Amino acid sequence: KMVDPTLAEMGKNLNEAMKMLEDNQRKVEEENEKKYARKDIPGPLQGSGQDMVSILQLVQNLMHGEEEEETSQAYRVQNVGEQGHMALLGHSLAAYISVLDRERLRKLTTRILSDTTLWLCRLFRYENGSAYYHEDDREGLLKICRLVIHTRYEDYTVEGFNVLYNKQPVIYISSAARTGLGQALCNQLGLPLSCMCRVPCNTMFGSQHQMDVALLDRLIKDDVESGKLPLLLVANAGTPGAGHTDKLGRLKELCEQYNMWLHVEGVNLATLALGYVSSSVLAATKCDSMTLTLGSWLGLPAVPAVTLYRHEDPSLSLAAGLTSSQPVEKLRALPLWLSLQYLGHDGIVERIKHASQLSQRLLENLKNLDFIKTSVEDELSSPVVVFKFFREYSSRDQTSPAAQASTIQHPLISNEQHIYDTFNQWLGEQLAQLVPASGVDVVELEDEGTCVRFSPLMTSAVLGTEIQDVDQLVDCLKMKIPVLTSTLQLREEFEQEVRRTVGLLYIEDLSWPGLGVVRYNYHSDGKNDDKQEKELEKINTELLKKLNELESDLTFSLGPEFGGQKNCVYIGMVTEDLDVSELVETIAATGREIEENSRLLENMTEVVRKGIQEAQLQLQKANEERLLEEGVLRQIPVVGSVLNWFSPFQASPKGRTFNLTAGSLESTESTYVSKAQGTGTTPPPTPTSSLAKQRLPGQKPFRRSLRSSDAFSETSSISHCDDLEKMEQRPPTLSPGQEQASLETEKTEEQKEVGQATKADTEDIQNDKLPRDCIKVEEQESQR
Repeated sequence: KMVDPTLAEMGKNLNEAMKMLEDNQRKVEEENEKKYARKDIPGPLQGSGQDMVSILQLVQNLMHGEEEEETSQAYRVQNVGEQGHMALLGHSLAAYISVLDRERLRKLTTRILSDTTLWLCRLFRYENGSAYYHEDDREGLLKICRLVIHTRYEDYTVEGFNVLYNKQPVIYISSAARTGLGQALCNQLGLPLSCMCRVPCNTMFGSQHQMDVALLDRLIKDDVESGKLPLLLVANAGTPGAGHTDKLGRLKELCEQYNMWLHVEGVNLATLALGYVSSSVLAATKCDSMTLTLGSWLGLPAVPAVTLYRHEDPSLSLAAGLTSSQPVEKLRALPLWLSLQYLGHDGIVERIKHASQLSQRLLENLKNLDFIKTSVEDELSSPVVVFKFFREYSSRDQTSPAAQASTIQHPLISNEQHIYDTFNQWLGEQLAQLVPASGVDVVELEDEGTCVRFSPLMTSAVLGTEIQDVDQLVDCLKMKIPVLTSTLQLREEFEQEVRRTVGLLYIEDLSWPGLGVVRYNYHSDGKNDDKQEKELEKINTELLKKLNELESDLTFSLGPEFGGQKNCVYIGMVTEDLDVSELVETIAATGREIEENSRLLENMTEVVRKGIQEAQLQLQKANEERLLEEGVLRQIPVVGSVLNWFSPFQASPKGRTFNLTAGSLESTESTYVSKAQGTGTTPPPTPTSSLAKQRLPGQKPFRRSLRSSDAFSETSSISHCDDLEKMEQRPPTLSPGQEQASLETEKTEEQKEVGQATKADTEDIQNDKLPRDCIKVEEQESQR
């Protein structure tokens, strides 16, 4: 078949052109894809991925990166033992086991869950119980609340919250419970806050951290009469603050009376695994449910909390979320399953017993310390030790047992209580910093205020706390108590001294742990507020700098970063040998010196400005006078030069000099005559503190001896005796006539040899054989 060559050539060219266009379009699309990948995709995800070494190196850098970690955190990472490695291995095995076939996975998870539940029920004496494993320790209580709602409201599954509207449920929690627990439960359950009832603690009898059972009974009766439904009671076996246990036996009887559910939580539940358990904690085995936090008790990282409960209807447990039909959910128990087998019964009991021994060791040492008040439930066996610094003011309070007991039981007045809270806050922070392995922290209690808490059940297994750490904690506490007592005693004296000193203002800051706060008052001369504020800030900042330059043991600072007073000097903790009067006088003298220097600079600036203006006027007047003396012809450029050549005009140079010391404008004629510029007078020295000059050799500023008066008398007597001995060794002094004759003789000899002292005179001066007046006259004559 014949084809037109022209058409064939045209088709060929068209194919080539289309191919070129397609290739160009493909290149543009590839470039756009590359640009999109480089611009929008994060760096670690670009390309074909990274190797395992790079990823692990990134994780290590994030764990130990540029940010400095606290000592306690670094210490915690280092003390993950082999039992911790087993818990971490459980998480990896759980991910690996989840890929097994469904039937094998079901059998394995059922075995792990049943074994772990049985072991925990036997260890903590909770027979015939079921277990729910959860990450958040509040999640177990939340599921229990849903279980009780399903149990008490039969139509809740069908009608939902409509059944709750007719008969409002009430959940009772202690006022000593965890902060925000009631609000979190209401938010998760979708209930109003009116469904949560806080039960106060005892005020008259028993522990002030235990729930008031009689008051609880009245509250329940009132709710029943108002048509509400008492649903659940949350009790504590070890309150979060002080570690006290509620009267669980009486609370269980009350719950049975009103058909309520009793849930118990707290750190003291760990002692159920020991051979000897107190009766108050042993009553927790009769409750309806309890939450165990085994991770902190045994030092197991990333293990779930466990809520043990008793219920007969598995369908309601499934509806409440306490059980799951998904095998993967049951793998949460795998880390505990591995760790419990690794530790064994002896290992578990040993860790809990070791923590109890640590708290008992600290409690025994605290009994022998003065000014330390402890708040424990049982002095024989208390897993949590709470103590605070407390000092009585008057001696009669110490001698009277009734007065002392009333002082300890009742809170102090507001200002004193605030000061004690501040001091105990500082004490807790210092102890935690000095002994990080102890795990002490600061806790706020409703009645006692700020206290220091030692809860080894929550920290010792992770931090590796030992007996020597407790002993070191006691030693540090012994060193801090004298500092606290001295600072507390000297605060009032410091306040009085500051208020009596002119130029200083005492700032009352009850939240500052130290001697006090002082501000130097700037005496403004009609300045506006902004300028006065700047001057005040400048003077007090310079004052702080000057005080820190002194080689003293005191700490001067600008105060806390947030909430502190501005333009003040904060003085930290002090010891009993502090000389408060010298400290206050030094602060005042230094402030006056800074203010005088500032005023001198301001005055000098103003005087210099006025002097320059006056000098300009005088120079202008001198130029006018010079024009009159020289005449008009000398001012013409050409004629003036010729006239000056024929008849030169002699004029003395007249200038002005400004004396900074005198603040006056002077002529420079004397400078041109003497060929030297005068120095003027010397300003008087700035007065300084007189007490600072009486310091003994080697004694630091603001320090006085504990026997200052005796030491001063002994020192003065010794120095007086030394002076007497020197006077006895010195030859008798000359009479006035003899001194005058000797003086005339020496003048005659010095006139013969001008400017030179003879060898004999030099030896006499060195041996101190001549009177001091003669020596001074000789020096003046030799200089002349």
